[in-house]
Amino acid sequence: MRISGLLVLAGVTVTLLTVSGCAGSDARGPRSSAVPGQFPRPAAAGEVLAQATVLQKDGEAPQLCLGAVAQSLPPQCGGPPILGWDWATVDQSETQSGVTWGSYAVTGTWDAAAFTVTRPPIPLSLYDPLAQIDPRLDEATPGPSEESTLLRLQDELNAADYSPATASDWSEMPILSNWTQNGYLWISVIYDDGSIQRFFDDQWGAGVVAVQSALTDAE
Repeated sequence: MRISGLLVLAGVTVTLLTVSGCAGSDARGPRSSAVPGQFPRPAAAGEVLAQATVLQKDGEAPQLCLGAVAQSLPPQCGGPPILGWDWATVDQSETQSGVTWGSYAVTGTWDAAAFTVTRPPIPLSLYDPLAQIDPRLDEATPGPSEESTLLRLQDELNAADYSPATASDWSEMPILSNWTQNGYLWISVIYDDGSIQRFFDDQWGAGVVAVQSALTDAE
């Protein structure tokens, strides 16, 4: 498995990369082509749910950290702006060294640039959602692609540079991380209404990429 992602630390981008052994080359596999630039950036038609860290530095707007979070003190992370956030109305927040943060289940709207709160946030320690297991993680029914093919496509994806370079780029570059697992190239994005999955299916064939959305449609 190889995992690639980006973590924004005080305006500096750090690439997270974990590498393990590759499978042998495959005779046949998904077609290869550089990922073109017309990447979907969908807004959500209705309310969406985020289970994430909200972080705000003194003098800056709060951010919704949908990707990796550095477990420092205070934590460090980046993400799209979260509008309508009021620390005075939420419990279980912490403040240290000019940074206030907390982890919450937040319902709101997503316009492809910012998240707007529409319901009172719930601390994640008090939130008990129903478990939803992606069937593509079932090891009894792995995806059809060889690991070597997936690693090659992952390199193409990373070369296309769809991940955010700075905190201000989150609305333009919605890929949070990517990794290979169970016969798929997994791609985590801020929000997918199905158009991002179709984008990769068109590029590399159905059943190759598994898109995961950090924001999920609210019930």
